[in-house]
Amino acid sequence: MSTFVAAAPRVPSPRWPVPEERRTVTVLFADIVGSTALVDRLDPEDVRAVQRAYFDTVAGVLRRWHGVVEKYIGDAVMALFGARESDGFDAYRAVRAGLEIQRELDRRPLPGGATLRVRVGVATGEAVVDLGAARDGGHGAASGAVITTAARLQEYAPPGAVVCCAATHRATAGTVTYRRLTPVTVAGRVPPVGVWHAVGPAGPAAVRHDAPLVGRRRELAGARDRILRAVRDRSPRWVSVVGPAGSGRSRLLHDLVRSLDAVDGTPVRWCVASCPPYPDEPLAPVAQLLRALAGSGAPGAGWAGTLAGLLPPARLATALPALERLLDVPDGQATAGAAWCQELLLRVAARGPVVVAVDDLDRAAPAVDRFLHSLFVAAAARGLPLAVVTLHRPDRADVLPVAAQRHHRVPLRPLTPVQTGRLLRHLLIRAEQPLRLVTRLLPLVGGHPGHAAAYVRALADGDDRTLPPLPEALRRAVGAELDRLDGPHRAVLMAAAVLPPGFTADEVARVLDWPAERLPPALAALVAAGLLIPHPAGGHALASPALRRVAADRLPRRFRATFGQRAVDVVLSHRLRRLDPVGGPAAAPARPARRHVPPVHPVAAVPAPAAVVPGPRDAPPGAPAVRQAAPPPRVRSLDAMPFNGRYPAAGSGTPGIDRSAPGRWHGAGPAPEPPGPIAAGRGTHPPARGTGRDPASSGAARDAPAGDAVRAPTGAAQPPVRPTVALDPSDPGPAVEPAAAAA
Repeated sequence: MSTFVAAAPRVPSPRWPVPEERRTVTVLFADIVGSTALVDRLDPEDVRAVQRAYFDTVAGVLRRWHGVVEKYIGDAVMALFGARESDGFDAYRAVRAGLEIQRELDRRPLPGGATLRVRVGVATGEAVVDLGAARDGGHGAASGAVITTAARLQEYAPPGAVVCCAATHRATAGTVTYRRLTPVTVAGRVPPVGVWHAVGPAGPAAVRHDAPLVGRRRELAGARDRILRAVRDRSPRWVSVVGPAGSGRSRLLHDLVRSLDAVDGTPVRWCVASCPPYPDEPLAPVAQLLRALAGSGAPGAGWAGTLAGLLPPARLATALPALERLLDVPDGQATAGAAWCQELLLRVAARGPVVVAVDDLDRAAPAVDRFLHSLFVAAAARGLPLAVVTLHRPDRADVLPVAAQRHHRVPLRPLTPVQTGRLLRHLLIRAEQPLRLVTRLLPLVGGHPGHAAAYVRALADGDDRTLPPLPEALRRAVGAELDRLDGPHRAVLMAAAVLPPGFTADEVARVLDWPAERLPPALAALVAAGLLIPHPAGGHALASPALRRVAADRLPRRFRATFGQRAVDVVLSHRLRRLDPVGGPAAAPARPARRHVPPVHPVAAVPAPAAVVPGPRDAPPGAPAVRQAAPPPRVRSLDAMPFNGRYPAAGSGTPGIDRSAPGRWHGAGPAPEPPGPIAAGRGTHPPARGTGRDPASSGAARDAPAGDAVRAPTGAAQPPVRPTVALDPSDPGPAVEPAAAAA
């Protein structure tokens, strides 16, 4: 079922400066089975009552799972998940909504004794979304083939079933149980489309941490020291491990639990929980803490015996039903069980050290925040050896702050290129992938361990090794970070994605055509959110190559062309003012050596004057000197020109570099001679073939050039090349060394 938009293209508004975005959305399409026969059998008034009950039930379920009803088509309902904002779990929420629709309709009595059977199709894919119209009843809010796919899947679904496409199945792997169906042939689609029948939600799966912990020794020691102090001084501490998605928070917690199993010979009781994306189970993390405390997955005789040693028999008889209720249904009504869980934790801490750890606190309901705060305050009042460890994003504010002297933050910064190379080597070896991919993945990862694991996992699943695409899981996680911003800040980040690292507030303002005074506060807010980082040469850069790719991919074609044209016409001319009109490019400021950038657009350099060199040694005295052309100057680095996202294509006649084969020339005229030796401390050339070494695993990565320049062709100077304005979604952008940025 295609969506047609009759209105003119949206214009920017104060709320949405970029009114449309190319987004990955999940579409749910539900329709009644046998509605014609049902209408013929019932009285018109009963038909009206049945329709109202049906639409009220479906709309209520969709609202609970944060879906947007895009339109009603007869008896069919079409809903969007992730249309305006995404939490990275849009596909999961859509599947859970489809399952709940089936369950609610089966339970609800309908007028006239009618029984409704509904087919539900769920598909995930790219669509252009009108952000202003992405609301209930916003007809025509989205356009794309994913809508047609959802409608076709609904037609092939068995009555009473929820059927999903392959992309939805991948996005919900491990959180939903599926049964694979026979692939179906969809008109206009070759080959047949894979179909999965959603059975129900799956329990939380154990997370494996196979790779070693790299580059986090200082952070691990800091968190461990705070917990040791809390235990030995019997003074509770709150340790917050903060970092963006993919920074390795869960991996650090895993090693922290393994490295701190006892203090001075006394065992430490760890109670670890995570906050799942279950909006209908706000106290699920508290139930996980209770299971970890009792050492059993379900209540029973042995479970009650464990609690008997902590509570008197009279209180145990009162507490046991409330605790069982918390374990069975950890919803908002299980507050009594949460209170008893807190009392049990305090009683265990009175006998020995206890550490309560909650991962992904960003997704926690307010009830979980209140539980942790109340537990911490009570432990501090009693002087118990208890520590609370929370893991969340840097921009999360403390809802219920504790005393400053008891609260400690452990920030997780990006890894250095050498550390990232070591991690990639371990991951590639474990995935049985060639080690030569380290140099290809290094600029894509940007120092984030989670990004490295996502790329290696995608390569093991068969992704292209020549130019690895952005993994789907990574795109969802980074897109969720972008969607936490409002419209203006999101537009600033998209405009920054078309600029090279080191952009200034004035340059972003010129791309957006905004007043210059509007940008500094916006950039400061993005820095505080961890989405922008200071650039070593001045200005700002995006926090990760993945964020740059996602932000650039969000731009529709017309905005992409407009922003690119402004970047070429305004920013290029602004930066070229620093060029010496006679002597060539001005000397660039000194920059730290540890920075990796991809190949840059070659710009024709100003021809240097011919140099006068002495004649041969055996020339007679007084012989004239030989006039020889000076070697072609090195091209200015990436900081000298704006980034428009596209590298010159092979065979286009434009001087450039083929990224699939580093060093291969695709320009007019003869190939340039190899670059000369790089000065000490500025880097080295790629290793010779057959050496078995890569710069990420050797000292070369520690001295990588700030911007490896490319020689112009030998001979006459080429005319300046005007870069194209279209963005290439596959370009990862440069990776800035975070340690230098922090300095």
